[in-house]
Amino acid sequence: MRYDSNNAIFRQLVVLGAGESGCGAAILAKKLGIPVFVSDSGLIKEKYKDVLLHHEIDFEEGGHRDGRTVVASLVVKSPGIPEHAPIVSACREKGVRVVSEIEFAAWFTSAKKICITGSNGKTTTTLLLGHLLKTAGFNVAVAGNVGKSFALQVAEQDVDYYVLEISSFQLDGMFDFKADIAILTNITPDHLDRYNHDFDQYAKSKFRIIQNQTADDTFIYCAEDAETIKQLKDHSINARQYTFTTGKFEGAPGAAMINNEIVIHTDKHDIHMTLEELALQGKHNVHNSMAAGIAAKLLNIRKDTIKQCLSDFQNIAHRLEYVANVHGVSYINDSKATNVNSTWYAIESMERPVVWIAGGVDKGNDYQVLKALVQKKVKAIVCLGLDNHLIHEAFKDLVKVIVDTESAAEAVFEASNLATNNDIVLLSPACASFDLFENYEDRGNQFKEAVKKL
Repeated sequence: MRYDSNNAIFRQLVVLGAGESGCGAAILAKKLGIPVFVSDSGLIKEKYKDVLLHHEIDFEEGGHRDGRTVVASLVVKSPGIPEHAPIVSACREKGVRVVSEIEFAAWFTSAKKICITGSNGKTTTTLLLGHLLKTAGFNVAVAGNVGKSFALQVAEQDVDYYVLEISSFQLDGMFDFKADIAILTNITPDHLDRYNHDFDQYAKSKFRIIQNQTADDTFIYCAEDAETIKQLKDHSINARQYTFTTGKFEGAPGAAMINNEIVIHTDKHDIHMTLEELALQGKHNVHNSMAAGIAAKLLNIRKDTIKQCLSDFQNIAHRLEYVANVHGVSYINDSKATNVNSTWYAIESMERPVVWIAGGVDKGNDYQVLKALVQKKVKAIVCLGLDNHLIHEAFKDLVKVIVDTESAAEAVFEASNLATNNDIVLLSPACASFDLFENYEDRGNQFKEAVKKL
């Protein structure tokens, strides 16, 4: 879709939410000449308020009072706003079309879109693919649920490829959007509070990544992920299919393990790498490397470039990030682990006794899957949150020491007292951060600052 002043849908655009996503959508609209108004139920952060003022975009904050929202011709909803929010329901009742920023931005670019979703690994896979394409000389930008918003980048530059991390919340507002290459890393329970505590509803949201794909497009998924395989039976897949697995090849081409080597097979020219050659270690990161490697190979990136990038990639902050060794104790920042499955991978990769810092806003977590690992590897738990009763209830019979804290500094202090030489203090919360912190980055940064002060 292109902007046409005669198209009634562009008569008045309202953007709900003035964060990274909302401001990006507003700036794109302004550049296109679409009348736009931004409305936020809370107070807008100064950096985003400055952006709106700079671009001379009308806005309101602290509530939806202006009245322009429900008479809009189109609403772009930020992903943090639930579908059942009163303002969203009011718009739908008036027949106003409500879409996500990703959907809106896609109307105004002809670039190829490589889209990654999943409960775990999507940020790492997105950044790894971005690294691969940039190293190969592609005119590419990384956007979506990581870095600058997709809409802002469409407004500010013209590229040939976008690598997009897409959350389930963003997918819920996408209808005409089509991914040229869709990657689904896995599906495990997460954000169930937004899906009526219905795992199947959440899983189906993830599968919106394949909507509108044709036989010319590609779908890459994990052959080991039980929920993905289950959902495949309920969905018609039009795209070409490639799988990744730490087992052997079964059915579709893609990536698998043969004689302790990763083999990426999409055509007659296979790529072979040992596990030791990968920059990202751990089973979950093998999956991420496989998925990125398949996509890169399908884009005809040279084999040597793929191998180089898979071996030299530097992972993101807050994801199993080594912070320091203090008095023989290693401190690891895994603040980005906001669900149980991410934390499972983190604890599973630890080879020494763990003092585990966990907690925050519970999203409907089932801690059952962690119990065997916790019993085997965790010597003490430091709860970091305002309501820790579910963690106490889940692990009280497995771990002798469980303490409560309400700040990163307090959590690090307690953990340092509980840890002894050769232990690991692991911040891997399995929960959202919004009870005590601005976001997971803020939580991770406060953790690192507290460690530095030990």
